[in-house]
Amino acid sequence: MKEILEYLFNHHTLSKSEAKAIMIEIAQNRFNSAEVTAFISVFLMRNITLEELEGFREALLTMAVHVEIDASDALDIVGTGGDGKNTINISTLASFVIAGAGQKVTKHGNYGASTITGSSNVLEALGYEFKKDSQQLNQDLEKANICFLHAPHFHPALLSVGALRRSLGLRTFFNLLGPLVNPAKPKFSVIGVYNLEIARIYQYLLQKDNREFTIVHGLDGYDEISLTGDSKIITKNSEEIYTSQDLGYNTLDPQSIAAGETAYESAKIFKAILEGNGTFEQNAVVIANAAVALYHTKKFGKYEDCLHLAQESLESGKALLSLNNLIN
Repeated sequence: MKEILEYLFNHHTLSKSEAKAIMIEIAQNRFNSAEVTAFISVFLMRNITLEELEGFREALLTMAVHVEIDASDALDIVGTGGDGKNTINISTLASFVIAGAGQKVTKHGNYGASTITGSSNVLEALGYEFKKDSQQLNQDLEKANICFLHAPHFHPALLSVGALRRSLGLRTFFNLLGPLVNPAKPKFSVIGVYNLEIARIYQYLLQKDNREFTIVHGLDGYDEISLTGDSKIITKNSEEIYTSQDLGYNTLDPQSIAAGETAYESAKIFKAILEGNGTFEQNAVVIANAAVALYHTKKFGKYEDCLHLAQESLESGKALLSLNNLIN
């Protein structure tokens, strides 16, 4: 590792094959925590390159625990995290709204490393037990229209650096990998990113895949459609900026979509929203993100139709039923 660090500290970057080899060694615990911390620190001082991201991703997918999911047209909606905004768990809430609207979801998530509560923190606080058995995951998908894949169960490298990431409490390149390595390999991916440079790297990488993708970025720094400002939405074939009004709502105050201070508080807010007790602003941001994801599949009509479908899923209790069926 010493030679690698010296090479990187001299402003060099890794090739795809070098990045892949190093990630495999990290997963195999070949380096001590100080060495891994130093390695991660390189990417705190500069952005990751496309080749490095490709190599790290390929390593994780090569080592991933295999899973067989019976859903050829499933969707995942996920943010990189690390935007420092401490919002409610928007993409996870939207996942249940999407499932309640009739679209199968294979949600990939993890504990929060650079945020207070990730999707795994919230679902665990609500009583969900993580699973890695394909049969159990398919049963969840059948009864709830959604299954949840806790990332450390499927990726040895993420498990090996989990404690280190939490102790650092900073956004690292591992934030970028999570949305790219869903072991269920859903057909549709809606990915939120925290800046436009990362959006561009994702775009180049995902263009090489056969699966459909939508990249979303709140231009005021959010890794999701926050409705607090304009949003950029990038697909294989288009790149547009949308105002909050374009997406069906007035612009929101950032404080109106803030999360709790603990996993328990965030889980309480999460459940309240799905139970129909969310504020207008909380509901709006969840519905807008769900609607964009539904529209992305090209199965539910125009965006306005998808917006209505997402609203109906939340307000009718279908999204809550999906959560209850998953947990119970």
